[in-house]
Amino acid sequence: MADRTPWSLSGALRGMFQKRTIDDETWDDLETALLKADFGPTVTEQVVDELRANVQRYNTTDPRDLQRMLRETMEERLSKYDPTLKLTERPAVVLVVGVNGVGKTTTIGKFARFLKTYQRTVVVGAADTFRAAAVEQLATWAERAGADIVRPQHEGQDPASVAFQTIERAKANGTEIVIIDTAGRLQTKGGLMDELGKIRRVIEKQAPVAEVLLVLDATTGQNGLAQADAFIQHAGVTGLVITKLDGSAKAGFVLAVQEKTGIPIKLIGQGEGINDLTGFTPHVFAQNLVG
Repeated sequence: MADRTPWSLSGALRGMFQKRTIDDETWDDLETALLKADFGPTVTEQVVDELRANVQRYNTTDPRDLQRMLRETMEERLSKYDPTLKLTERPAVVLVVGVNGVGKTTTIGKFARFLKTYQRTVVVGAADTFRAAAVEQLATWAERAGADIVRPQHEGQDPASVAFQTIERAKANGTEIVIIDTAGRLQTKGGLMDELGKIRRVIEKQAPVAEVLLVLDATTGQNGLAQADAFIQHAGVTGLVITKLDGSAKAGFVLAVQEKTGIPIKLIGQGEGINDLTGFTPHVFAQNLVG
């Protein structure tokens, strides 16, 4: 019977490091595994070249040395960016952006839950007013997370006015953190960026924007990054949220996306449940990946 276990980078590496020696096949296998895990050709080449140089420098043929070196390389590269969420303002306003279909609405619910576990009070603003289904879905997730929600007062209400009302509610109630959902698609890309700019200007009349988080779907990898390019260019993104990072088949995307954009990953989602969004810790991520 065929093996139905899904491929994972950690599994592929485990097999590689259990061999007796480092040989040509090791390097071929390592390069193939990194490419398959969506590190992209540039990062893969850099990592393999660096490891080859280190193996030569320390004159080792022990795969366990290679494992340690790979873990250290990953950790060092992942740690170049600060994953800390900047949420000290009161209220701290977080804009959440991303193309439709990446799991933006569910991510907001999970993020609200994540903040509630740190005893923070949260209100969510449903400013994606172009999709009635998005408002309903967000309301369901906010309720599950135990967060307050401000909905549009009528269909097609101006998103900026919903954002404004959400901050008003936060200030009136002394709520610590505001999360604003935004549209992932309008008829024109220019229109979408103009809309985001307007939301931001309206918010900043009342409170500074603490974070602009871009949600990316790990399973779409580099393609998803290309789709989200307009947000990176125009939306003032301060942090990335990587969703659907189940297993480690696309783990390389985490490193590749930081290096490509220069924007830190702040949260990762590794499952469907409401508690499955966590802060990003480079050391732990590298350890889990490489062993």
